Amino acid sequence: MTSSPTAFTGSIPELYDRHLGPVLFEPYAVDLARRLPPGAARVLEIAAGTGRVSRQLLGALPTDGTLLATDLNDTMLAQARQVITDARVTWRAADAQALPLGDGEFDAVVCQFGLMFVPDKPLALREMRRVLRTGGRLLFNTWDHLDRNEATQVLQELALAAFPGDPPLFMRIPFSMPDREALRALVADAGFTGVEVDTVQCTGHSESAAHLATGMVCGNPLWHQLVERGVDAPAFERAVAAALAARFGDRPCVSPLSAHVVTATA
Repeated sequence: MTSSPTAFTGSIPELYDRHLGPVLFEPYAVDLARRLPPGAARVLEIAAGTGRVSRQLLGALPTDGTLLATDLNDTMLAQARQVITDARVTWRAADAQALPLGDGEFDAVVCQFGLMFVPDKPLALREMRRVLRTGGRLLFNTWDHLDRNEATQVLQELALAAFPGDPPLFMRIPFSMPDREALRALVADAGFTGVEVDTVQCTGHSESAAHLATGMVCGNPLWHQLVERGVDAPAFERAVAAALAARFGDRPCVSPLSAHVVTATA
């Protein structure tokens, strides 16, 4: 296997935003933005992706507030730049493990479904704490167990069944941090106080099972692993759509979501 297992390249950012963004990520973007502390005017977003959380944060910021939206994948930020033109936001490619920022610059740091992809998570959390002012707020979320996010579980089961001898394992990465107490300990060990972990259940609404299947198959880095294994893409996408429709309905396709939301103070 030669491709990066987390590469959001090619057509993935656009398909990710169009097909998965409204279904999987928008509900939790709204939730995170609602938790932004009143008066937080200098906000750093890590793993901003295609800007789902960015839009919600801009709606919560004061008119003179600023948002620095960062992501390791500049291809994802390029997608966000196409649709968000608010002058209060600055886009920058950055590694969460080595933030190119000064100490105590921000009132809040926000990260949606990004920490799971960071190799050195304790280092990234220490970096988040470093750039927060004393009393600043950390807000991030991670996915709960895969079996509590049933549409994605359907995708994973079909991918494993299609290639039993060489299973594509990308989905282990986004679902690698489901343990509430482990999350609490990880954040506390990075020097944060008042760590709280809430499990938030939402519902994903897609216009159709086929629409969601396109995003799940072609709109995330699992796609690279399927291509490397010689997937019959149209057939596999049809199989995913049929399984989703059978379990969650077709038009619309409605499935349960579960994630953990962590809040803490620097």
